[in-house]
Amino acid sequence: MDELLKTGLHDLHLRLGARMVPFAGYDMPVQYPAGVMKEHLHCRAAAGLFDVSHMGQVILRPKSGDVTDAARALETLIPVNVIGVAEGRQRYALFTDEAGGILDDFMVANRGDHLFLVVNAGCKEADFAHLRAKLSDTCEIEVITDRGLLALQGPQAEDALARLVPDVAAMRFMDVISVDTLFGELWISRSGYTGEDGFEISVPDAGAMGLAEALLAMDEVEPIGLGARDSLRLESGLCLYGNDIDTTTTPIEAALTWAIQKARRTGGERAGGFPGADKILQQIDGGTERRRVGMLPVGRAPIRPGIDLFAAEAGGEPIGKVTSGAFGPSIGRPMAMGYVSTALATPGTAIYAELRGKRVPVTVTAMPFRPPSVKR
Repeated sequence: MDELLKTGLHDLHLRLGARMVPFAGYDMPVQYPAGVMKEHLHCRAAAGLFDVSHMGQVILRPKSGDVTDAARALETLIPVNVIGVAEGRQRYALFTDEAGGILDDFMVANRGDHLFLVVNAGCKEADFAHLRAKLSDTCEIEVITDRGLLALQGPQAEDALARLVPDVAAMRFMDVISVDTLFGELWISRSGYTGEDGFEISVPDAGAMGLAEALLAMDEVEPIGLGARDSLRLESGLCLYGNDIDTTTTPIEAALTWAIQKARRTGGERAGGFPGADKILQQIDGGTERRRVGMLPVGRAPIRPGIDLFAAEAGGEPIGKVTSGAFGPSIGRPMAMGYVSTALATPGTAIYAELRGKRVPVTVTAMPFRPPSVKR
């Protein structure tokens, strides 16, 4: 097995007593001594600091000097209106393939003279190669290798970060800014992966440890590992690439139709023109055979990824599968998401999950399981 990579904060995690696990080729903290439950609830009540430096950061710089040309080029790879993203704003996006499957999901920001993308750790090398192969004629593709990435999430995240970077207090959800600080130039977005208010902060390697330590010195900020990150995002109904979405799922099956703006849909000013457009646009207009849904099982036992779902308590073939499942500390009960036949995807529908040879009642539920708390 290849040696695991380490983020610039690896020594800090060890100092804080983290339990480390392999994740996307990196040695990452899954939890700290407080444990997943307390970390989760602390992030919901105050502020949690996540090391997400394993994720990929890349700049698309238009050779023409006009950022609209970079946006137009990126639109050939994704079903998202990038041209419509104003300077200082960012948007959720998806790389699709010719069959309409999802290659990765990511964030794209308009930073004035270039686009800045943050992509998933497990997909980043493939994403970088995809961008180079498809966009090198129009854009300089600059992979960022000398910056870490931190996420500060929770209702007190603004108070904490504003002590170091006062400018963040004026930001709203999905704003992006660049600020010179004692830790170097920070690239900050008001976004995250928890359903809470918060920020993602790209920081020069030389300043990453200092920034993390300065935030953790504040009473309201605690370190949060991958375990709580997963339960937080699941409570918020957010997809995990490789579990809930992949090349076998289309954006429409994944209930991500909202991420495809009107301009890229049938009849829009730039309809289609992205990989898998025929299938994806047909599904927007005509529906799909299956759908990603939320589920609340009866009882206290979580239903885990891979578990088959059935329409009846006995007999019949599976009608879907669980893709994510965990106990939700904030909602006080197990929760899951997965795919079911569209006919059974209406909230309130009763289905069954096969758990240790027994079928457990499950109710199809609208997501998120817990309302978001972002600053609009």
